[in-house]
Amino acid sequence: MTRVRLDVSYDGTSFSGWAVQPERRTVAGVLAEALERLLGAGAATGLTVAGRTDAGVHATGQVCHVDLPDEQWARLGSTLVRRLAGLMPPDARVRGAREVPAGFDARFSATFRRYEYRVTDSPYGAEPLRRHDTLAWPRPLDADALNAAAKGFLGEHDFAAYCKRKENATTIRAISRLDWRRDPDGALVATVQADAFCQAMVRSLVGALLAAGDGRRPADWPAGLLGRRERSSEVTVAPAHGLTLVAVGYPEAEEYASRAELTRRLRG
Repeated sequence: MTRVRLDVSYDGTSFSGWAVQPERRTVAGVLAEALERLLGAGAATGLTVAGRTDAGVHATGQVCHVDLPDEQWARLGSTLVRRLAGLMPPDARVRGAREVPAGFDARFSATFRRYEYRVTDSPYGAEPLRRHDTLAWPRPLDADALNAAAKGFLGEHDFAAYCKRKENATTIRAISRLDWRRDPDGALVATVQADAFCQAMVRSLVGALLAAGDGRRPADWPAGLLGRRERSSEVTVAPAHGLTLVAVGYPEAEEYASRAELTRRLRG
């Protein structure tokens, strides 16, 4: 078998998230269906993704891996992207496919995930062509206040107040970047990067920061919740459609397996 890295992008509007779910349209579902139509039933195995995005969340830099029979990869590898383009729906694309070492794991070999969240405080709302990836906020937002509040999240913390807790899973995460910028079109964009995120964490962080950015909460309030050990009912989760997974980082190829082993131990 040959391990293949797939770089994937999608408009999450009409998807019920990444993971396959019975009777629901998901990104993994349409990708697996396309691979089966191209290669035959059961040929592609072990589909694994870097980050299981929720319903409505988009991606321009998603990464997954799949194992293909050597003969299939040798025959179709050079044309796989073009062939999948003809089989997948227009709101999901495989943008790249390349062979990687067997030790590569799209999920556990990753060193970081980077998301962006777009929000506009324009009085007329989101531009029509950006309505699917930009949240329209009803109050003016102060970029300086947003960045002042964001600084309190940097570093390693227990984000239990901002996560949906899962049994036997840690809520400790290390955020290496969290800042806001105002783009030329007037939209405010939050960039957040961490080793990993728990479910709904990024949208919860954004929800708390927006409350500080529009003046309803002081700048130190979002980080002040980090001392809690249960999810905070005071935090409003920002809508999914403003969030996009833009990049996943990996070490050098010779470090894929060791990074995956380390991550498994940490998550355990």
